[in-house]
Amino acid sequence: MFSFFGSKKATPDLSFIAADMHSHLLPALDDGLQSIDDAINFIKELKELGYQKLICTPHILSDVYPNSPETILPKLELVRNALKENNIDMQVEAAAEYMVDLDFENYMNEGKQLLTFGKNLILIEMSYAAASNNIENVIFQLKLKGLQPVLAHPERYNYYFGNLQVFQRFIDLGCYLQINILSLLGYYGDAAKNTAQNLLKKNMVTLVGTDMHHENHLNGLIDLASKKSFYKLFENVQIRNQELLL
Repeated sequence: MFSFFGSKKATPDLSFIAADMHSHLLPALDDGLQSIDDAINFIKELKELGYQKLICTPHILSDVYPNSPETILPKLELVRNALKENNIDMQVEAAAEYMVDLDFENYMNEGKQLLTFGKNLILIEMSYAAASNNIENVIFQLKLKGLQPVLAHPERYNYYFGNLQVFQRFIDLGCYLQINILSLLGYYGDAAKNTAQNLLKKNMVTLVGTDMHHENHLNGLIDLASKKSFYKLFENVQIRNQELLL
């Protein structure tokens, strides 16, 4: 599909990914975009890069971002209506990025509605400061509920840098791993870059996401998609984002 001879530049084309399953495009819900105009402009840019579907995943973190289906789904409809008004043909859906802590575990065990994507996938994350003590139990409980946990950006957890065994442990427990595309550029530092590339090379990555929050992320994505070396990283690698189109 891509030629790696001659210029190091490439025409940005992320259509081989097809669906982004991690973004913060719904306005004024968390630390992502804050206005409907920005949301529409970012979606237009992502469409030009080749995306066919965007799954928005606002943070849900107890008192910091106390989101729920009641706050998230109306914003999804707001964005969908604005896309129609602007004649932008893009599939946009909403799930959430759940912080794994005791509040989430209690919420989950109370049987409250969990926002998922695809057939049964649920995006979870941990703090960058320390691993969640209950992460393995949460993965187990989600699996019992018939849900497929997806651990967001494992390459960014500095307490796991260089420890591929712990990532294999998550996979063995039945958890998918999702890396941020910008990690491959070194946006979050060399350690995150090396971890992300190693996970990708070893086919331990199931999904990739933009984790789009702001203009710097968008500009970084465009820059990365303009490099032939980026596409080379995906040779002989199986990611499953395209399945989200089904």
